Amino acid sequence: MSDRLADIHAIRDVVALYCRGVDRLDLDLVRQAYHPDGIDHHIGFDGTVDEFVPWLGRGLEFLAGTMHFIGNHHVDFVGDDIAISETYLTATHWGKPDQGKANFTTGARYVDHMERRDGRWAIAERWAVREWTRPDVFVAPERPGPRGTRDADDPLSVLVKRFGV
Repeated sequence: MSDRLADIHAIRDVVALYCRGVDRLDLDLVRQAYHPDGIDHHIGFDGTVDEFVPWLGRGLEFLAGTMHFIGNHHVDFVGDDIAISETYLTATHWGKPDQGKANFTTGARYVDHMERRDGRWAIAERWAVREWTRPDVFVAPERPGPRGTRDADDPLSVLVKRFGV
């Protein structure tokens, strides 16, 4: 039997990797969260990871940014190499000031069928379950300072490049 705490950590890291990929518009990270034959069920989408990643990319390019906050996370194991993961999250989406419908926050759950294959946990099938949505109004930054970007100028990208991570 495997070390359950290490498995839980690895599964949670898959969810965090996915969220980082979405928020940084790094579709390679999003793809890494899934097994190659993974399936995703999102609002407005239902299909394979090979179909999902480009679909997601088209939607994210319309937005100026997103920020996912991961909350409660629970894992139920089905044997050693299959798990059901439920992750509560809040995700904020924003566009340009004139894109009213692009500015919203949603409460959701990722209900994931996770599998360990060749020692690596990843999503075999995901349901992105939206529980609620509310419109948001965004304002211009109040002062100069670091701002997140979805390119090589983002502070995370700068550090990753500097240290070769």
